[in-house]
Amino acid sequence: MKVNSKAVFIVAASSMLRAQAFSSIIKQSLRRAAASASVAMSSTATPAETMANPLLDQSGLPKFSSIEPSNLSPAVSTLLENLDKDFADLTSKLSSGEETKSVDYEEVLPELEKMQFGLGYAWGVTSHLNGVKNSEDLRKAYEENQPKVVKAMAQFSQSREVYDALSAIRASMTEGEDIDFETSQKLRAVDNSLRGMKLGGVGLDGAEKDRFNEIRLRLAEIGTSFSNNVLDATKAFSLVVEDAAEVEGVPDSAKAMWASAYHASLGDEGKDVEVDAEKGPWKITLDMPSYIATMTHVPSRSVREKVYKAYITRASEFTEVDEDGKSKNNVPSIYEILKLKEERAKMLGFNNHAELSLASKMAPTVDSVKELSDLILDKALPSALRELEEITAMARANGGDDYTEENLEKLMPWDTTFWSERLKESKFDLKEEELRPYFALPSVLDGMFGLIERLFNVEVKKDESGVETWNPDVSFYNLYDKDSGKQIASFYLDPFSRPADKRGGAWMDVCIGKSDACGKDIPVAYLTCNGSPPVGDKPSLMTFREVETLFHETGHGLQHMLTKASVGDVAGINGVEWDAVELPSQFMENWCYDKKTVYGFAKHYETGEPLPEEMFEKLKEQKTYGAGMMACRQLLFGLLDMELHSNFDAEAAENGGETIFDVHRRMAEKCTPYSQPLPEDRFLCTFSHIFAGGYSAGYYSYKWAEVMSADAFGAFEEVGLENEEKVQEVGRKFRDTVLSLGGGVDPMEVFKRFRGREPSPEALLRHNGLTE
Repeated sequence: MKVNSKAVFIVAASSMLRAQAFSSIIKQSLRRAAASASVAMSSTATPAETMANPLLDQSGLPKFSSIEPSNLSPAVSTLLENLDKDFADLTSKLSSGEETKSVDYEEVLPELEKMQFGLGYAWGVTSHLNGVKNSEDLRKAYEENQPKVVKAMAQFSQSREVYDALSAIRASMTEGEDIDFETSQKLRAVDNSLRGMKLGGVGLDGAEKDRFNEIRLRLAEIGTSFSNNVLDATKAFSLVVEDAAEVEGVPDSAKAMWASAYHASLGDEGKDVEVDAEKGPWKITLDMPSYIATMTHVPSRSVREKVYKAYITRASEFTEVDEDGKSKNNVPSIYEILKLKEERAKMLGFNNHAELSLASKMAPTVDSVKELSDLILDKALPSALRELEEITAMARANGGDDYTEENLEKLMPWDTTFWSERLKESKFDLKEEELRPYFALPSVLDGMFGLIERLFNVEVKKDESGVETWNPDVSFYNLYDKDSGKQIASFYLDPFSRPADKRGGAWMDVCIGKSDACGKDIPVAYLTCNGSPPVGDKPSLMTFREVETLFHETGHGLQHMLTKASVGDVAGINGVEWDAVELPSQFMENWCYDKKTVYGFAKHYETGEPLPEEMFEKLKEQKTYGAGMMACRQLLFGLLDMELHSNFDAEAAENGGETIFDVHRRMAEKCTPYSQPLPEDRFLCTFSHIFAGGYSAGYYSYKWAEVMSADAFGAFEEVGLENEEKVQEVGRKFRDTVLSLGGGVDPMEVFKRFRGREPSPEALLRHNGLTE
């Protein structure tokens, strides 16, 4: 996930490598590769069933135009029936006589890949639609079937027969520096599976095992409801502004977006009403493009305050119940999640959930995470304090009576982003709105694809053959290796915000993974953003932050699509430690400041004129603007997450002890002492990363991986970004290591193969202007 680096007080809601609300073993299983038609049909459904149900037609790409919520239950029933039978046959074979002692690798993990394919494909497609085309019918079908899927996948992580077989296989495998990539993949797949099974409860029995599975199921249920509550609370709020003075000076693109939103809200009544971006009315909502524009540009303090407070109280006790009387308050869910995760961790022999989480990550201990965070905080906090002093001085000098020391002791959260933007404009004589005409989405895509071709020798072409999608906004692309001309991957791109049925943020997810076992050689990715949509006859004119987000998610996609790993469990992003998975995504963001890359797409959407040289230089100068506050904000999120999952006592909190919001304030005092949360701040109620995704006790991964990504980009800087031959040479090496090896090689070893040494934080501090 990529969080907007300049909107200082915006809750984390931009890009994300999306994770389902299951335990890690279930997520891993359901993201395994899809099979070829012949393999898939033999293990999933009869031809008649397939014709009647598009979720069972798994011979190729999903049949999005014909999938309905009503297809899910019959599909899951059919797939579970086949899965149960296939798994029973396998475990029976493994448990017979001396079979386990002599079992071969090919008889276990590849067989598991094939039998899990059908359910993984159908559930993966449904989970994707639940995020990008949400509806009441789909929610109901999803929630009805989720317990069945969770229960079914639990049998894989808790099978003693499979565990014993894998243990025997592992004992027979050789390891060392001389092993080839094929052997390394298998070794990592076996090791990951054994660790996942231990963390999945394979060592538990009786009542303890039953309780463990109850927790697993309940966490999946709460994670889904948590996400739904955030989506519902986000789309429930709107503020109609009719006074033009309250939006004076706001960029035309934002006013056009809000005027269009107001017009759309009129429905049939608006047929004869003309959209007037200058006269309004304007409808402000809480989806990212609208919220960011409000905090950044609306001059009215009262409007900003209303929108900010609505944003930070979403899905909390301040949220009204729905029409059916159902609460959308996530506070009770957070306490339950924290208690359940701690109980689960202790059942597995850990002191807390953080220790359990780190068992499958690069970071060895909670203390090691805190040490890296403190190292960066020591550099970032003094810078952040200086930045805020400048912002405050700007507001006092230019904001009138409202901002005098007599009337305002310090800037409020809804002031800081607005005045930060004014200070940036003053410092660099460049407004974000002046850049947008040069960042039309079609041109940005062309330029980004050109970069991919330069660095990785891969050509990206739009597929015009009529591939089915879930929305007209979605496009489909194929990747071709330049040397062989062979198609090697594909991806869907869903670029725009649709607050009515699409979750906020941005993410990459797996549609189809690479797998020899399943006969699948063309991986397919979903790249999902929530960028500014086209308005009227204008194309999508992106903010620079949206450009960065697109590059970020594409980085995730490239690791999935350019993998050379053929063992499904470690192909692409599968099997990559969570605190290393952000390396390619954050690496790609660096190219948004590279001159050759930027001039590959930065041209005026109407005239075709390139971005003026002085504007590009100012854009580069802005790179480290606000870096101190941004770093402190990210460190706050990471340390808050770690504190809640390592030291917090949820039981005591419900009996008068420290609350989750007390912890938020305590950690803010450490990381952002200049900006304490308001008493009503309920940011945690929308912190989906850690309560409904895969980042619990793992949010620190952004900074951990950022150290590696900055150091990786440093390799290009060292040869000279103007030296095209050397840049391409290093780019091919990056492809052959970081992007190709997937989870088939330990991530530290992957980095050392690319860089020749372990990562250093020096490049990160330098890139963020924090070296003083």
